[in-house]
Amino acid sequence: MRTALACILLAALTAPGFGLRAQALPLEPVEGIIAVVDEEVILSSELQRATSNFLAQFGGSQQQLPPRKVLERQILDRLVLSRLQIERANAMGIRISDAELDQAVQSVATNNRITIDQLRQQLASEGLNFDQFRRDLRNEILIQRLRQRIVQGRVAVSDTEIDLALAAQGNSRELHLAHILVALPDGATPEQVETAKGKIEGVKVLLGKGEMDFTAAAIRYSDAPNALQGGDLGWRNQNEIPNLFTSVVTAMQPGDISDPIRGPTGFQLLKLIESRDAGRQKVTEYQSRHLMLRQSEVVSFAQAKAKLETLRARALKGESFENLAREYSEDTATRDAGGMMDWYEKDAWGAGVAAQIVTLKDGEISQPFQSDVGWHMIQRVGERETDVTDALRRNQVRELIARRKGEEEYERFLRQMRSEAFVDMRLSSS
Repeated sequence: MRTALACILLAALTAPGFGLRAQALPLEPVEGIIAVVDEEVILSSELQRATSNFLAQFGGSQQQLPPRKVLERQILDRLVLSRLQIERANAMGIRISDAELDQAVQSVATNNRITIDQLRQQLASEGLNFDQFRRDLRNEILIQRLRQRIVQGRVAVSDTEIDLALAAQGNSRELHLAHILVALPDGATPEQVETAKGKIEGVKVLLGKGEMDFTAAAIRYSDAPNALQGGDLGWRNQNEIPNLFTSVVTAMQPGDISDPIRGPTGFQLLKLIESRDAGRQKVTEYQSRHLMLRQSEVVSFAQAKAKLETLRARALKGESFENLAREYSEDTATRDAGGMMDWYEKDAWGAGVAAQIVTLKDGEISQPFQSDVGWHMIQRVGERETDVTDALRRNQVRELIARRKGEEEYERFLRQMRSEAFVDMRLSSS
């Protein structure tokens, strides 16, 4: 439980409370303030809390982490970036309602298989404040909404891109990757490039000698936003990987670490953790006919049900369900086709149809069932297994390309926002 909550708080640690306004700051450094971000400040207590939440994930493995000062610097960088995102989200009018926040808290409790009261107790037992937990969670959602707002409208995926990606993909190999990024600023000077290159080569030497594992090296040296997650990129389809890296990773075996690669954002090391081939995927589809009678101001639910039961009795005696649907059904989507609901997956027409269709055999007619608009009955026509691998792969490729483009677009947004902001870091390096 502590690990699960710590993971939530790790995501939220980069979304702290709004803090104090930094107006009319005295000329001398103020004790307790470790960073000024535009008109906001970050307090040492916020950094301490975020660091504690992060360390809680590692338990007895903290010896793999960088020195405390290095770790605090990385976490402070994340706090600064999150504060900037929260400011931008607020400026853009993005809001998280109390109802949405309550729902998110309930989801956390449900995912941990506990009640809200038990969540409160668990947080208290781990020294975590419930109100602060809610504030962190609200800010985490706020940042997610900002990302959606920025990416939406800027990312489009054409059919041609999908076709090319599928052609290049060949098989459906999926890769679990991690990376270490030594970032370069836009318009980097030759000296900056050489410095970054030397750093990434030094990290590769450490890894090659076994002096540090990849996760610890990512936490210590990587400039990527996921550095504190050990650089883990998760499972990615081969076509989701930028073309620059495709030829490298396709030649790698699990456990391999690439040589340094120069990319658009800097130098990277890639590690292939695992790989797998996605098999063919099949789904069960159903075909049925549907007849619905609506409730109205002149027809009560009881009257609609009684009429539907009469029509069901007629169908059971041999009348054509198709003809009855054409004549009596008030479902305009299916009535002209004799109530036909062509091949669909179980849940495509909602929970009511799903609950009925799986219990019927071909030709059988369901009992009347109710929805908020009226009464329904269905006749099952058929069932089949459909291979949807190609369709799913196409949809997955579309989503993966959109995600990759979205990540690149948001990374550009973050770099620009950070470069335009006033940030005064006051964390001691000693």
